[in-house]
Amino acid sequence: MIRFLSVLFLAAAATWSNAADEPLKLSASAPDRYVVVRGDTLWDISAKFLNQPWRWPEIWRMNKAQIKNPHRIYPGDVLVLGRDASGAPLLRLESKVRPQIYAEQLSQAIPPIPPNVIEPFIAAPLVIEQNGLDSAAKIVATQEDRVFLGKGDTAYVTNADPGQKNWQVFRRGEPLRDPENPERILGYEAFHLGSAVQVRPGDPAIFEIVTAKQEIGNGDRLIPTVRPELVDYVPHKPESGFTGRVVSVYGGVGAGGKLSIISLNRGKNDGVEIGHVLALEKNRTVVQRDENDQKTSVVIPAIRYGLAFVFRTFEQISYALVLQSDGTVEVNDYLATP
Repeated sequence: MIRFLSVLFLAAAATWSNAADEPLKLSASAPDRYVVVRGDTLWDISAKFLNQPWRWPEIWRMNKAQIKNPHRIYPGDVLVLGRDASGAPLLRLESKVRPQIYAEQLSQAIPPIPPNVIEPFIAAPLVIEQNGLDSAAKIVATQEDRVFLGKGDTAYVTNADPGQKNWQVFRRGEPLRDPENPERILGYEAFHLGSAVQVRPGDPAIFEIVTAKQEIGNGDRLIPTVRPELVDYVPHKPESGFTGRVVSVYGGVGAGGKLSIISLNRGKNDGVEIGHVLALEKNRTVVQRDENDQKTSVVIPAIRYGLAFVFRTFEQISYALVLQSDGTVEVNDYLATP
């Protein structure tokens, strides 16, 4: 996971030249200097200096001679706000604390967005197609004295690849419906129940439960464990006008806030990319009565209240992390180009 988070800006040079469609605007409270502390993220630091924190590759790339890789910034480093020859803002690295051990460097480097929040959503397939688990390996029996399984218990599994040792256990959740067309099912939320190892191949094969976040039982499905894909988390807004809706707030709740995980009704098929930054908006319709006591509807202009960062995409749906929110994030809220 550490290496995964450190591969952040390989594509920054390619995207930066097309990223700026307007001058960088400094935050009214931008400090002259800032000392990086443990727990910071690149988004947090950039938000202290910029009105548009997703444009951090620009403010650092301007000073590429001093800060070649923003993901190599560590606690204790001092960032100084300055200007280049044209007057555009830049960040200058005044001092740099360099840990002596390389492994320690990787573990201390400042990540782009909070890794502990998104890690479970990277390592597991959280959205499945309508019939996506039908052909997956399946628990058909538990050890004799168990109705539900926990850590160390035995499961008997059919349709398991004999060459695959490590597996993740899932259960299909509620359908994710498109708010713009409730008859359209975008997919199903997959509930991650735990992990298991294949002890003895066969049909059924013998599995041992390694971890159990929830009760595991007959009918639950298993998917081979795969290593997370290395991703370049380079923030950028969609090239063309974007509109979408919030499908769900992860965890089965109807509302969320900062650091909530949301799903949106747009995916790879709609051009959504990892790293897209989207604005969260409220659209309200107020019903009132006129002078004749007749009901009339008044549409209130969209109110922008937050920002979300797309970190995983599927064919018809995507997951985003809410990084800024001045209000409550709710299902059916709108998403747009910031």
